[in-house]
Amino acid sequence: MNSDINVYLGREKPGIMRKRALLLRKGCSFEITSSASEDLGCRRGDFSRKHYGSVELLISSDADGAIQRAGRFRVENGSSDETSDYTPGTWRRTDVHLENPEYHTRWFFKYFLGKVHQNYVGTDAEKNPFYLSVVLSDQNNQRVPQYRAILWRKAGTLKISLPYCPTKTLSVKSILSAMNLDRFERGPREILNPEIQKDLLVLEEQEGSVNFKFGVLYAKDGQLTDDEMFSNETGSESFEKFLSLLGDSVTLQGWAGYRGGLDTKNDTTGMQSIYTVYQGHELMFHVSTMLPYSKENKQQVERKRHIGNDIVTIVFQEGEDASPSFKPSMIRSHFTHIFALVRYNRENDSYRLKIFSEESVPLFGPPLPSPPVFTDHQEFRDFLLVKLINGEKATLETPTFAQKRQRTLDMLIRSLCQDLMPDLPK
Repeated sequence: MNSDINVYLGREKPGIMRKRALLLRKGCSFEITSSASEDLGCRRGDFSRKHYGSVELLISSDADGAIQRAGRFRVENGSSDETSDYTPGTWRRTDVHLENPEYHTRWFFKYFLGKVHQNYVGTDAEKNPFYLSVVLSDQNNQRVPQYRAILWRKAGTLKISLPYCPTKTLSVKSILSAMNLDRFERGPREILNPEIQKDLLVLEEQEGSVNFKFGVLYAKDGQLTDDEMFSNETGSESFEKFLSLLGDSVTLQGWAGYRGGLDTKNDTTGMQSIYTVYQGHELMFHVSTMLPYSKENKQQVERKRHIGNDIVTIVFQEGEDASPSFKPSMIRSHFTHIFALVRYNRENDSYRLKIFSEESVPLFGPPLPSPPVFTDHQEFRDFLLVKLINGEKATLETPTFAQKRQRTLDMLIRSLCQDLMPDLPK
């Protein structure tokens, strides 16, 4: 019998490799892929420096003129090869796709919630608690039944699809064995309380961002400090054109969609914002000129409070390419890891893109074209949104964010297990 097993998260360990060989001997065919972060890490290692530039030390000076280190950023600016045959708008389209896309995530929400399924709890040999959810569902709407299983552990989430055989029952332990979990301190037992679904949804949220909030900062020609940029009350016609390309203007009061931390009741964070849905992800943009402006507060703390706490920020800068350009050192934020510098050229109605990434962020695609100039606005929108989403997902794989996510997941799993298994060691 031929069958397909697809593990989307989790490295192919020796134990899994042995099981794979055994299943192959039994006539089963399947494919196991590594975790999102590890798989991307391998692919990023193959990406050319030509596409991703080099790491530059960007410095700044304080009010007294003393030089300060502002951090190390990788600067991605497309190819600098002047002999290139490319002209704006004629570059060959690169592989523009979302890394670890939405359909690989939110399995519980999509395939389990509200449907007949089983949930189990147990502890492994190291006395770490785990959860397992199993559902019998359709395979890609092809009327082919298959099992989907999700394993939650403090190290992360593992997903697997297994073939359905009407003449053979698939045991819980065989599913866990396929996930390389064979030894238990306490074997899995079923959870019958339907309220567990709410708790598992909370665990699923720890996988990473499904919805995203991105900053959008408007900078006039010659503005080189964040106080100047954040103090712009309105944007230019080209900036408004760029915003309409990003998404739709929505009224915040009474807004029922993803709000990205904005106030939807009392207009304290502005009356409108820019919003869109892209390939299953809701995106809310924190636009500097749409956030509240204060004449008394030169630092515009309310605007910085939102944009300064975004992992990814777009900087739309007016002026010619030869004029002084934006650098990350101009923004006083320890949280923002990626800046996307956008310039608009009225002469040929094109956009130029440049990416700054804090050096701890793994490389992420798609690589910028050569030169990084887009005359097709829809193509530019697709490229930019994919780049921003992939950039935030890559940032979440940095040690700081990954360790925080793992601690949160471990705390949630243990807290939930304490309710279900009171005698579990804290």
